[in-house]
Formats: sequence, C-alpha cells, structure tokens
Amino acid sequence: MSVTTLMCGKHEGQKASNSFGSDEEREGSEEHFQVKKPSLNAIKFNIPKKESVPSPEQAECGKESRATEIKAAFESDEEDEQCSSASEDDCNSSTASEPLPSSPQKREDLPPGTFPSAAYIQAARRKRQLARTQGDYISLDTSDCHQVSQRKESSDLESEEESDHERKLSFTPKTKSLRQRMAEHIVSESGVSSGDEETQNEWEEQQMKKALKLSQGINEDAFLHKSRTMKITFDPSVSLPPVDLEIVKKRLTTRVSSLQDIHRAHQREYEKYTHDIESSKTTIQELEKSSDVGQNYKFYRAMKTFVENLIDCLNEKLLQINELESAMHMLLQQPAETLLKRRQDDLRNESAYIQQLSSKNSKSTNDSLGVDEKTQQETQLKDYEARRRLRRQARESSGKSDHHEGMSSDDELSPGEMMDFQENKDNILQESKGIFEDVQVDFCNIRNILLKFQQWREKFPDSYYDAYISLCLPKLLNPLIRLQLINWNPVEENFTDLEEMPWFRDVVEFSDAKNVSESRRENDPDQTVLPAIVEKTILPKITGFIAHIWDPLSTSQTENLVQLCKKIFEDYSLSRKESSKTKQELMNSIVSRMKKSIEEDVFIPVYPKSTVEDRLSPHSKFQERQFWSAVKLLCNILLWDGIVPEETLHELGLSKLLNRYLLLILLNAPSGPDNIEKCNKVVACFPERWFRDLKSDSTLPHLVNFSQHLLQAAHTLYRSNCSDETRDVILLLVKINALHLVEDFIEEYKLEHLKSMIGK
Repeated sequence: MSVTTLMCGKHEGQKASNSFGSDEEREGSEEHFQVKKPSLNAIKFNIPKKESVPSPEQAECGKESRATEIKAAFESDEEDEQCSSASEDDCNSSTASEPLPSSPQKREDLPPGTFPSAAYIQAARRKRQLARTQGDYISLDTSDCHQVSQRKESSDLESEEESDHERKLSFTPKTKSLRQRMAEHIVSESGVSSGDEETQNEWEEQQMKKALKLSQGINEDAFLHKSRTMKITFDPSVSLPPVDLEIVKKRLTTRVSSLQDIHRAHQREYEKYTHDIESSKTTIQELEKSSDVGQNYKFYRAMKTFVENLIDCLNEKLLQINELESAMHMLLQQPAETLLKRRQDDLRNESAYIQQLSSKNSKSTNDSLGVDEKTQQETQLKDYEARRRLRRQARESSGKSDHHEGMSSDDELSPGEMMDFQENKDNILQESKGIFEDVQVDFCNIRNILLKFQQWREKFPDSYYDAYISLCLPKLLNPLIRLQLINWNPVEENFTDLEEMPWFRDVVEFSDAKNVSESRRENDPDQTVLPAIVEKTILPKITGFIAHIWDPLSTSQTENLVQLCKKIFEDYSLSRKESSKTKQELMNSIVSRMKKSIEEDVFIPVYPKSTVEDRLSPHSKFQERQFWSAVKLLCNILLWDGIVPEETLHELGLSKLLNRYLLLILLNAPSGPDNIEKCNKVVACFPERWFRDLKSDSTLPHLVNFSQHLLQAAHTLYRSNCSDETRDVILLLVKINALHLVEDFIEEYKLEHLKSMIGK
C-alpha cells in the first residue's frame, strides 16, 4: 500500500503533460489526494482547500518531495514485478535500472527532482499487467504486452484514461486500511463541509465498480486458461458405493406418488376452474335471456309489500283467533268433565249402596244418614238406572246381542245441557266468520296467498328456493288454518276428515310438483309444507283434545283418535321423525290420560261367593258391570298398538289392568262357560303381532299368570268331562303362544287329537 500525501500550491514551470499540473489547472480551488495500489486502481478524493495560501518556499518543497515519492513508488513496483520472476539476479538488476526513455524497452535512472514521462509510466503498467496474467513467470520482453486479451486491455485502458490526469502516488505504511486513514484525515480537518459524506460515498462506489470489472476479467481469463490444460482423469482404485435396487425402486415410487398427487391436485383445480367457467357462462346466458330488470324489481317490490301487509294483518287478527279457539276448547271440555264427574259419582253411590246392603247393621247405617243425603242418593241411582235402561233398549232395537252391561258409555246429556252447548257453539262459529270481514280476500284466503308464492316459484325459482319459503309457509298459514279448525272435533262421531277441509286441498295443490323442474322434483322442499303444517298445527290440537276431552272408556272416541293418528304418521311421513317434539308431547299426553283413567275409572269389588253366585243379586250385577267396564278399557288401551311403544302398553294394559284387576275376578269366579267367555274376550283384546314374532314356545312375561289360570281351568274342565270347553281353553293358550303348557297338557292326558291345534 502507499501513503497519502497532501498536494498544495502550484508550480508554474511544470509541463502540460504532468498530471499534477493539469489537475491543478482544472481545479485550482481544491487539493487532491490519490491512492496508489498494485492492482492499478486509481483512487481519488478531494478535500476543500483551506483558506491559507502556501508560501513559495513551501510550494517548492512540496514539488521536490512529490518527485521523490513518485520515483520511490515506481521503483518499489518494479521490484515487486521482478521478484516474481525465476532468478534473483533479474530482480536486483531491475531495481537498479535507469528510467525509460521514449522507447519502453530501455530503462534509465531518473535523476532526483525529475518527473517520469507518460511513456515510462505506461511501460511500467504493461509489465505489471503481464506479471498478473502470467502466474508462472514474468517475461523480460515487454513487447509481448500486446498479446494480452483484448477485453482486459480495453478494460485497463478505460480505467487508465479516467486517471490520466490524476497524480499517481505510493502510500505507506500498510498497517491501516484506506477507510481508516480517510476517517482519521477527515476527523483531523476542522474545515470539512457537509458534502464530505457524499464525496466518501461516491468514492466507495467508484472503487467497487473498478474492483468488479477487474476481478471479473481476471476470473474469466483464468478459467479459459485452465480449461485448455485441464484433463479429466479417473482413478480406477476408487470404488463406488453399491446400488440397492429396492432403494432405487422405493425412491422412484415415492417420486411417482408425489407427482401423481400433484397431478391430481392440478386436475381438481382444473375441474374447479372449468366448473366456474361453465357456471359463469350459464349465469351470463340467463342474464341475457332474462326479462327487463325493471320488471323484476317491480315484482320483488310488490311481493315484499304483500308479505309485509299479510304479516301485519295476521298479527292483528291473531289475538281474536286465539280467544275463539280457547273458547271453543273450553266449551268442548265442559261436557267431558261433566260426564266424567257424573260417572265417578254414580260409581261411588252405587258402591256405597251395595256396601250398605251387604252390611249386617244396614239399618243403623241408614239411620245415620241424613234425609237429604238419602234422597239425593236414591235420585242419582234412579237416574243412572234409567239411562242404562234406555241404552239397553237402543241396543236391543239395533240387534246387538253380544253386548254386556258396563261396556256402554254413559255420555248422554240432558236436553237442556245440549241446547246450551249448541247455542254457545253457534255463537263462537258466528264470531269466527266475522274476523276477516274487513280484510281483502288476498290476505285471508289460503288459496290466494299460495298463488302469490306459486307465481314467484314459476318466475324466479332460484330466488324462491334460496329464500326457504317452504320453511316459512307453515308458520305463515298457521292462524288461517287454526281458524278453519275451530269447529273440528276429532273425538266426536262422523267428524270432518282433514282431506276434506279447504286448507288441506289448497296446500296439496300448491305442493304438487307439476310445475317444478325435473332437477328439483325429487327433492322439492315444497313437498314438506303439508307435513310441517300437520306437525306444527294439527298435532298440538290433537294433543289438547286427548289431554282434556278424550274419554279412554269411550270406544268410539278412541277409535277415531287412533285412526287419525295412524293416518297422520303413515301418510304424512311423520313416523320417521321419532325425535319430533310435538310427536313426543302427543305420546306423553296419551299415556298420561290412560294412566289417569286406570286409576280413577277402574273399580272391581270382591264379594263373597254366596252373594255373587246369585246372578240377579245387586252384588253380582255391580261386579259384572265393573268387570266388563275394565275389559272395555283394556281393549281401548291396546288399540294404540303401533302408535304408543309396545313396552308402555304392556305396562299399562297387562301389568296394571289385567294382572291387578281382571285376573283377580277370573281367579275367584267358578270355571264354566261364563269364565271362558270372559277369558276369550280378554284374549281378543291382545294384538296378534305380539305373539307372531316370539321365538320361544312361551308367552309374554306379563301373561304368565293369565296362562297359568287358563291351564288350571283346562284341568278342571277336563276332569268335569267338558271336552268342548277344554278345547276352547287350549285354543286360548295357543293364541297367546303358551305352547309348552299345551304340549304338557296333551302329553299328560294323552290327547293326541289336540296336537293339530298347535301351530308354528
């Protein structure tokens, strides 16, 4: 490295070719610092000139010192170049050579105080360049310098042309870097302006550009030189690692699998884009084919206004509809409660009367009762007997000979009560007709309302289905449907069927898939409108009738409700919705009402055999009526098979009613035709499907006691030589699937002719 020297002053006697003088002349107001490196990189940076002007003595001294330093720098460069040659003598001789004349081949010693010429400096540069490009030796013949690559020479010449007018100096010592020396010099100068930082950045950029040019050229030449001489050699002693085909196969398989995954991902992406393109094309075509946007806007605006007005109208009328529905429900509930209370009072009075007759001290008991109480009791018993006589006459006139006392429903009302009931009912129906008198037909007629939505579905099906109208219609039509159901009573005889009502026909017509496209016909949401209406409007109303109006002892009411519920669950696809809240509430209401009827309506007293053997005695008649009334309730309960869970029916009908009440009377009754008839009636109440799928030869667990009673009756009848009655009892055992008992009985008495009765 070279040392930085401060150049100051001017020298008028210098030649124009001197780079010192030319720089001074061009930039008289600045002082120049130059850096000399072996790599031929000329570094220049300027420091603003101080205000003080140097004296002539100082200027002369500066010239001499500059000449000495230039000569020393040149000689040191020559020594470095010659030392890289093959012999030490050439190096020593080159250091003692004289400065070059005009010819670059001859070196001459520069006298002290003289400056080297441009040709001298150019020859030295060419020698250094040859020394760098030829790593093995330095040629003494400088004429070969023209054989350097044209690109390197042009690059070097360009860098030299830039620094022709700059002073080339050699710097020492080499212990500090250039940036450190510049920083120290800049800090030492007190008059440095704010533009020094920009000057330093510019200097750094120049150095980086020159370094990149030089290094790039040197690397390319070195690569070309080595590529000519380099030969590829192979050492046979070096052994390659063994190749495992399994590993290669595994890697190839992994690679193929990865490429397949990438291909599939690209394929899916391609399909997605293709689908999006097709969808966009379809949308564009639909928009092009669509009618005027203004007409569409008018339709949607009109539909929005219609729905808003409809909702406002129904909200205003909803309170009146609720009041009328509640009034009708209370009107129907009053007769049901009246009949239930009268039946329980009659049962209590007749039981007390029979108890008085059977008591030994009946006289004292009658004396203990008041006159008014005895009179009221006798009056009630007479009325009860009169109603029973009328029902008996009606059955005889109709030809019903298989009827038993106690199996008829005591549901007759007095003429006065019937008139009051009918009058109140007519008033409610008249009020219901006047609710929508002040409303236009389009807002109170279900058919007209559905026509509006049907037009929407036909014109703009996409927006119609996107609005989920099928979910809104059941709630929207609920008040209007309830208004039509005010006079609907499913527990009465000859009640109006749902299919015959106007709202039902309108909804079915709306849900018809004739005007629906084939793509939506299979999963048309409008097909669920009717089941949703039945579930959210009809089932809650039926639940109210069962909880407050239905009489489980009435066979006609039970049959109507069972028929209605089966039709709803089967025809309207409600049986698949096992978790429906309204359906579960309906089941709970049915079970609760049957439990209440078993607890309050069933009463079968047990009297001594001496009093019961007389069929005309009040004790026997009362017991018979209560037994057949319980059998009737058992049949009505088991009619719900297929709707109510089978386990619940086993618990209610078999455990609580048959085993607790009916079986007690059957065990105490003598074996005979009457007992067999009662057992036959009880077995007739059981659904046949209960015993159809039994795998074993035994009956249901709840019928074990009943089957044992039948077996005991068969033994008694066979011993009494009643073969026909015995055969009837065996048939009853076969019906309830007690086959193992039948086989034991046949084997015990060797009745081979009865084996044909046992069916698979």
